[in-house]
Amino acid sequence: MANQFAIDVTRIREQARKHMTEGPVTKTYDADRSRIIEVLNDVVATEVVCFLRYSQNAIAATGIDRAQVAAEFREHAGEEMQHALRAAERISQLGDQPDFDPGSLVARSHTEYVTAEERDLQKMLRENLVAERIVITTYQEIIRWIGDGDPTTRRLMESILEEEEEHADDLNDLLAG
Repeated sequence: MANQFAIDVTRIREQARKHMTEGPVTKTYDADRSRIIEVLNDVVATEVVCFLRYSQNAIAATGIDRAQVAAEFREHAGEEMQHALRAAERISQLGDQPDFDPGSLVARSHTEYVTAEERDLQKMLRENLVAERIVITTYQEIIRWIGDGDPTTRRLMESILEEEEEHADDLNDLLAG
């Protein structure tokens, strides 16, 4: 076979020892690390804003369907915070610090922090569904942009995207019911 797979393990071992302080980022990392970190910090901001909106909505919700909707909002809030922490951990792995600065969260977020007047459950559901659709679209674009340059970050974003799609489906079901 002309195209056999071979690895120079000796060279790889030498490079691993030589560049230990760079952590998981190796010479074969093929993405713009500083831009990936910037994008991930925007993801952190987006997820924290979503956490805050869902948390506020869970507390403010009133009406006959309050218990079911508030429970869904609390569940989504917890998952959004986990998304933020996972993105923040990836930033740390890439050699930087995540940006949780409250003063810039809303400006960096893909979604808006919207609260419904008069505790309107339908409006809360609609606003959260809009936010989920925004996140789905922007995360799909991030995944396409990352491509093969950073497979770990791409898989992280794909995993978060999958949960965001589930959130949108849950909200759509609640709006229909």
